[in-house]
Amino acid sequence: MSKTVLAIDIGSTKICAIIAQINDDNSVQIIGAGTTKAQGLKKGSITNIELASKSIASAVADAKRVSASDIKRAIVSISGAYTKSLNSNGIVNIPNKEISFKEIERVMHTSLYNANIPNEYEVLHALPFNFRVDDQDFIDDPLGMNASRLEVETHIITTQKSNLNNLKKAVHGAGVEVENVVLSGYASSIATLNSDEKELGVAVIDMGGNTSNIVIHSGNAIRYNDFLGVGSNHVTSDLSMALHTPLNIADTVKLNYGSLLTPSNDLIELPIIGDENTTHEVSLEVVHNVIFARVEETLMILAQFIENSGLKEQIGAGIVLTGGFSKMEGIRDLATATFGSIPVRLARPIEMDGLFDNLRTAEYSTAIGLVMYATSSYTRYEIDVNKKVRHRNESPAEQISVNFTEEMDIPVVQEESNSFIEKMITLPSKKEKKSDEAGALNKFWNWATQLF
Repeated sequence: MSKTVLAIDIGSTKICAIIAQINDDNSVQIIGAGTTKAQGLKKGSITNIELASKSIASAVADAKRVSASDIKRAIVSISGAYTKSLNSNGIVNIPNKEISFKEIERVMHTSLYNANIPNEYEVLHALPFNFRVDDQDFIDDPLGMNASRLEVETHIITTQKSNLNNLKKAVHGAGVEVENVVLSGYASSIATLNSDEKELGVAVIDMGGNTSNIVIHSGNAIRYNDFLGVGSNHVTSDLSMALHTPLNIADTVKLNYGSLLTPSNDLIELPIIGDENTTHEVSLEVVHNVIFARVEETLMILAQFIENSGLKEQIGAGIVLTGGFSKMEGIRDLATATFGSIPVRLARPIEMDGLFDNLRTAEYSTAIGLVMYATSSYTRYEIDVNKKVRHRNESPAEQISVNFTEEMDIPVVQEESNSFIEKMITLPSKKEKKSDEAGALNKFWNWATQLF
């Protein structure tokens, strides 16, 4: 049975809402989309709930109008701002010597329980990166394996509770219920990476308007994530200060002349900030130098993040750049020079049915990734923000079976055991009595059952 999903990407500069229909075979068709300028946000975090709610409501209303649907629940992105990550582990015994989903669920919750998470932080994702069956490391999927012990190492991504609650309040204020929350960098990686890149190891850098998020995959698992509060809007600010021109003019200069390639000596005429009736001439070489300095500095900091992660040697597939900032001309060449010998590619979200032309660009990677998350395109196992263990190939039957043990309460078990005892007790009465001792024993059992 097909279902309709609403994905809301709450970014620093824009809010994008996408409504998609997911069919039984997990194929996706985009049926509506809406985009609006973000208000009430700074560096990916809510700074004004009322303004943010209005922006979200506007984008959702446009998507609903196009799709002719009235969906009320959404998967929402959250910025990497104010997130903290840590690794933890868990270990459980396997009583039946065969690993079921119940054991995987138990060991993952154990790793979460063992993690030293501050009280003011909430878990966004708990992502396993190493399953160990007895003494065998790096098991892709332990489900169904014979073992006496199961261990897991987990990468846990947390965010401040206040940050998460403010996000939920803003979405709720727009008349939408939050079904799930996904880290924006995680969603971008879902939309841009293929299985080979995840297996070989890859770093995904989502460069947005005010933020840059980095996620490192290694062996089909997320091993590292970090956040840098720098984006393309900082280039606009630098140009405004360096050229003494208003921000809106500086943004136009960035969009029309922004390039990291060989500079031109041509001159452009710009109004002066504070006195827009007066203009002055500026060389495009100055524009190039200002942009180049900011982008180079940003890439150098991101390169340091990769160095500090300790996973630089494990990203065999290189670095993937996505997000609106990555569209700047010449950024791939500069990134290749900055990151050294690591290959770099620019990525757009993957194609899907009904994808509008304006959604095919790099700045919509997160929004498309949220839609794909609803098709179970996440890591093989994870604990989501709702504390639910998700399985990539989960089916409705498996989801129901997770709660089966909760329904087997003690009274039910006692009823079954009592009926079994009654059958055992009544058996001798149907047999011919062999002796007085047998009769006495039978009377004793009858008396015992009546007593208890």
